[in-house]
Amino acid sequence: MSRFLSVNEHPVERVLRVGLGVALVGLAAFGTIGVWGYIGVVPILTGIVGNCPLYSLLGISTCPMRTPGA
Repeated sequence: MSRFLSVNEHPVERVLRVGLGVALVGLAAFGTIGVWGYIGVVPILTGIVGNCPLYSLLGISTCPMRTPGA
């Protein structure tokens, strides 16, 4: 159970995901890009949680390794 929703995204990637998601939702809210912009909710949620389900399926992790004792 320890691997369930374990963090697999780098902190910088998380910030970029949230920023991109907010931009997409904002553009959709103002009618600039249409309703497809609300797909930005997905990167917002994955950035906040720190876990990308696709990364988990593919066994990918961009999260830096933690040093022992830190």
